Amino acid sequence: MEVQIRMWNKDLPTLISPWIPILLGLHMHFSWATTCPEECRCDRTFVYCNERSLTSVPLGLGEGYKTLYLHNNQINNAGFPLEMHNVASVETVYLYGNQLDEFPVNLPKNVRVLHLQENNIQMVSRAALAQLLRLEELYLDDNSISTVGVEDGAFREAISLKTLFLTKNHLSSVPIGLPEELRELRLDENRIALIAEDAFENVTGLELLLLDGNLLMDEGIAPGALQTLVNLKTLSLARNSLTVPPPNLPAEFLVKLNLQDNQMNEIPLTAFRGLHRLERLDISNNQLQSLTQGVFDGLYGLRQLTVRNNLWLCDCNIKWVILWLKSLPATLNVRGFMCQKPERVRGMVIRELTLELIQCPNSTATVPQPTLLSSSTAESATQTVFTPAHSQPTPNPPRLTLPPPTASNDGEKRTNDPVGPKQESLRVSFAVLNASCIQVSWASMFTVTAYKVTWVKQGHSLITGPMQESLVQGERKGITLKNLEPKSTYRICVDPLDAFNNYHPRDHTICSEVTTKSASFHSGDNATGPEQAAQQDPSTPFLLAGLIGGAVLVVLVVLLSIFCWHMHKKGRSDSSKWKYSRGRRKDDYCEAGTKKDNSILEMTETSFQIVSLNNEQLLKGDFSILPIYTPNGGVGSGDTQRRNNSTAYCKNSVPESDTCHKL
Repeated sequence: MEVQIRMWNKDLPTLISPWIPILLGLHMHFSWATTCPEECRCDRTFVYCNERSLTSVPLGLGEGYKTLYLHNNQINNAGFPLEMHNVASVETVYLYGNQLDEFPVNLPKNVRVLHLQENNIQMVSRAALAQLLRLEELYLDDNSISTVGVEDGAFREAISLKTLFLTKNHLSSVPIGLPEELRELRLDENRIALIAEDAFENVTGLELLLLDGNLLMDEGIAPGALQTLVNLKTLSLARNSLTVPPPNLPAEFLVKLNLQDNQMNEIPLTAFRGLHRLERLDISNNQLQSLTQGVFDGLYGLRQLTVRNNLWLCDCNIKWVILWLKSLPATLNVRGFMCQKPERVRGMVIRELTLELIQCPNSTATVPQPTLLSSSTAESATQTVFTPAHSQPTPNPPRLTLPPPTASNDGEKRTNDPVGPKQESLRVSFAVLNASCIQVSWASMFTVTAYKVTWVKQGHSLITGPMQESLVQGERKGITLKNLEPKSTYRICVDPLDAFNNYHPRDHTICSEVTTKSASFHSGDNATGPEQAAQQDPSTPFLLAGLIGGAVLVVLVVLLSIFCWHMHKKGRSDSSKWKYSRGRRKDDYCEAGTKKDNSILEMTETSFQIVSLNNEQLLKGDFSILPIYTPNGGVGSGDTQRRNNSTAYCKNSVPESDTCHKL
């Protein structure tokens, strides 16, 4: 017996150990089921007390729950019982949309995520945050927190805090005393106008900083305020009042920089120096007209550059941008480089500009003032332009200004010679032949291997057509540009090639703007040139289609009118067969009850149709057709003579086979 007891003592732990987890699970299950507050609904690890018009946190919350929903109630600061702070299992609390005016105390001591958005919190104390040593994410958006309402060093008490949202509050400066472990800080949509030198002191681990929609100006950011953020990856300063990028940006790890919607009118050459890892840069919606050459040098990791809605001036200072854009690799996406000035290239993408379209007032190239030749000029209207001799260059030759055209005896519009005959080296004239052809002629005083002629259509505010070009052999003296659009302005440039097949655009490029004539049908246009007969007006097919469509419509209307007239005539002929008496008195007809039925007709034909005489709807029900007997016993007709006192009645009780007898 003693041996058996000893064996049971040895096997007892082995028998009990498998049942221990099961018993603990049952204990936890029943304990949870009995500790859910009466006002709430509990489901596994969730407690739902939201949207119940609660003014305080319900009592009776037990252990085991991890997420507590208390949002969209009417809870105030007095509604947090002390026992709530001792609930150790709760990690996430939703308290947004309540009536809190201070940062609440007695929250669960182990909470990690706390949502306090859309309250009216004005004060944040150190004592309240000192209770939350494990808090990692704090959301305080849409409150009334001001700089004076945050106790110095309050957020530093939350030693584990990594994410802090303070969007849409009343802050005028960055709160003092941020936690060292902070990784993400959102201060957008506040009233911040000052960032002190020590604002981010000891916050070296910060990776994301949002300062959009504040009142920051250049002098409001201390020179070294951002320099201490050595691990910063995203910096956003959009919707402020900066005129230049802030100095001393953190360069080591910065990947994204947003500077859009400011008032920047220039970017210093050293503004982005050292940002080797920068991938996204946005300078849209500013007042930039030009960029300093080399401002983007060193941005080796750049993948997206956005420059939309700036006042880009496409003059000589933009030339380096054109060359830079054309040399970019496919991995770099640049958006928004579009000319705003001058008017002749407004709306044109800067990348597609050519050097011929850029006017440089200090260069040796002769850039004549545009002369528009309208269709009202003479048929052979001509514009002549000269360039200075290539053999007599000057260090800074003056820009040639063409005098206004003068009318000659032959009716041509021709510009006067701006220089003497010994100085001219290239003479180019533009003659409008008709609505679709322009004759370009030239005469050169030096050896030319070939000429490159380029032309592009221009609109009111931008270049609307693709640029076209043609190479012409040097022995030829001109070219005719055909298939042009009527009454359109074209910018035409002539570039000569020298004996070594080299272009000299600055020395001999001639450009001018010429307007074609409007299309017309009268025979006077035939005298403008032999090409007029072969050139067809582009609007002719549309006019012909309109004439054909109009003719078809007229024919359909006529046929429809004939059909309607025929049907109307046929209807009148059919209705003429029926005869009925309109002149009888109402007493001559049968009565239906006490209401006289005026819709009964007296027919004289072998077949008839009942139609209402007074346009009223016939009464529903069965109808009986009864003959009316005359005094002599015959059936009455339209021509039967009756006595003055003869009246026929119908009673409802009379069978259908009975007739109405005379009284």
